[in-house]
Amino acid sequence: MADKCDLCLLGLIILSSLLTGTSGVDETRAFISSGENVSLSCNKTLSDCKSTTWTYNSFGHSEAVELITLGIKKKNSERHERLSLESDCSLNIKNVTGEDYGLYSCQKYVNDKQQGPDARVSLHVLHVSVSPSSSSSSSSSSSSSQTEISPGRSVTLSCQLYSYAGLSCDNWVRSRGFKLLWVNQTGVDLKTDSRYQILYSSDHCIITLTTTLLNEDDNREWRCQLTQGNQLKTSVRYTVKYSDTADTASETGVSVTAGSLYRGRKDSKHPEEEMPTILE
Repeated sequence: MADKCDLCLLGLIILSSLLTGTSGVDETRAFISSGENVSLSCNKTLSDCKSTTWTYNSFGHSEAVELITLGIKKKNSERHERLSLESDCSLNIKNVTGEDYGLYSCQKYVNDKQQGPDARVSLHVLHVSVSPSSSSSSSSSSSSSQTEISPGRSVTLSCQLYSYAGLSCDNWVRSRGFKLLWVNQTGVDLKTDSRYQILYSSDHCIITLTTTLLNEDDNREWRCQLTQGNQLKTSVRYTVKYSDTADTASETGVSVTAGSLYRGRKDSKHPEEEMPTILE
């Protein structure tokens, strides 16, 4: 009986290691909405950053790209203008985009020899684009801060989680208890309202909301949320704003605001931080 219990315990340890991705490597997961700033921790005790190197690897690609080499920012990086180092050698990324998702690794070198294992952070980005189905001025998809549409027209909001490329989104999300959903300003799942058509693509981690904009939608808010169990990881908010000087036939602006991390709170306020660290 004791042998069987030992085997069960060993199996649980192996399964936990596979699910968390921490088999001998210091790795965390970070969740952020596009347009926000994020700080990725190196999780190493460093006297200064001259021994620190940060590399980036897009999921699905084997070759890593150096972003910071021994404390110096690489100017040939596509995102170098948005990168900076904190005093503790954490990597700051400003105005995160969907293309920033991937695996970031922090390494410490002394006399050209790496000290200890990599500190890895897998960055997952939640991004929403707006697609008015019939608009002469904005017929294409847009992720800008405002999209011109009109009451009576259909609009589609596409919310995508940029995550592990090459793997089944459905398997990855479900195995860890993640969920994408659209909610109203009170937090009610919009799947329960027949006015909204909610479609989920498990292949690409995309959930879309389609509805016809009404005149009474002035100041109405919709939010795309990424949750894990009862914990909110990150969200993006959309608020419909009508023009103050226009009549009911005027154009409508949809403002796009990146959601901030609630850190487990369930209040309705959205505190914003200049450089939030969103680590799991």
